[in-house]
Amino acid sequence: MANNTSKDERIELRVSAEDKRLFQKAQKLHGDRSFSTFMLRIVRQKSEEIIAQNDRILASERDRTLFFDAVFGDAEPNEALRTAAQRYQSKSS
Repeated sequence: MANNTSKDERIELRVSAEDKRLFQKAQKLHGDRSFSTFMLRIVRQKSEEIIAQNDRILASERDRTLFFDAVFGDAEPNEALRTAAQRYQSKSS
């Protein structure tokens, strides 16, 4: 985690005693130097995963829309496509 910006922001979080024990146990098992470092690493990692997944979903939806518009849309073929089709037809005849 490369973060060269100054740390001037603060987040306060209230959790149950059970959650805190769970988090601290995970921190110790992972070997993070401090609880703050552990929490920051985990939250950052999960945030990046969520954003990446969202970006993949949006790209998939965009690709799906482009595909169906190309296949079922009313757009006329452009000159390059008509020329390619004519070349194909002349070679297969």
